[in-house]
Amino acid sequence: MYEIETPALLLHLDVVERNVRSMADRARRLGVALRPHAKTHKCVQLGRLQLEHGAGGLTVATLVEAEVFARAGVRDVTWAFPIDPGHVAHVRRLALETGATVRVVVDDLATAQALAGSGLHVWLKVDCGYHRAGVDPSGAYALAVARELAREQGLTFDGLLSHSGHAYRTRNKPEAAQVAEQERRVMVEFAERLRREGIPVREISVGSTPAMAAAERLEGVTEARPGNYVFHDRTMVLIGCCAPEDVGVSVLASVVSHQPGAAHFIVNAGALELSKDTGPAHVGPAAMGAVRGAPELTVATLSQEHGLIRAESAAVLDGRFKVGERLEIMPNHSCLTVAHFDQYHVVRDGRVVDRWKIERGR
Repeated sequence: MYEIETPALLLHLDVVERNVRSMADRARRLGVALRPHAKTHKCVQLGRLQLEHGAGGLTVATLVEAEVFARAGVRDVTWAFPIDPGHVAHVRRLALETGATVRVVVDDLATAQALAGSGLHVWLKVDCGYHRAGVDPSGAYALAVARELAREQGLTFDGLLSHSGHAYRTRNKPEAAQVAEQERRVMVEFAERLRREGIPVREISVGSTPAMAAAERLEGVTEARPGNYVFHDRTMVLIGCCAPEDVGVSVLASVVSHQPGAAHFIVNAGALELSKDTGPAHVGPAAMGAVRGAPELTVATLSQEHGLIRAESAAVLDGRFKVGERLEIMPNHSCLTVAHFDQYHVVRDGRVVDRWKIERGR
């Protein structure tokens, strides 16, 4: 197995390239522009790969990511996180220094007012059923915030943006398709409501990977922002939105303790490598990840740096997984796993061919 120190994050380039092409093709078939969420990979090389395959811009979760991609030459970036007034000056400075179009997201009336004169492009965040952030599209407050943005007093009102994060709570692709259709319908109907009030809506941006993987139609929507698809993970496998061979990252770990007669052993990949995301317990057995090629094993518990991998009995492990041996772990949540590493070990045809930086600063 790969001659690198463990724990290490492996990027399986053939798989990732296939995932990128597949989602780009799907967006074209559904008639929407693609703005991938780069928080999943946090990597300039992968952002460029997505742009080469037709993405019109990138989405980011932090201003660090916005800085990295804008300064790397990405000309159109949406910071898809509710902005507060204290960050407006930083975003303006970034846009001016790089010449990039930096789009921000707001769901607060006072912040919408504070954005006047900023020169920024602004999305109105809408709650499409996830109930995390965003205005209620049926309420009067949503109309008030939209009216303020539509005044376009020194800003550009791009339109409406949502995130169907509740698609990750589904059990299969048909259920994810229902979430995608709910999101589409909520957003299109809200846009129609605003237009009846004389408020123009230029664009409608939606998305999550499970919703986008399952969506059957996106009429009325102009762009989608899936992110996880570039790698997928154990969660996506269990909810039926990809196959195990579509998972593009894994954590390479070494066995560091295996006591005689024990039904478990310890690897050097814990919570600071795999995260403590417990995965979709509503559709599969509780586990902190999966061992590639060994479905009989369970990544049972994680300490900070220790991973405990359990078998049904000691007999299952007899003569296997001795100290020093290596294995690959498929993470529950690739986005969180990536954020714990400084670099990818890029693998093609079974060997490491490069190392790519992960931009995970705060």
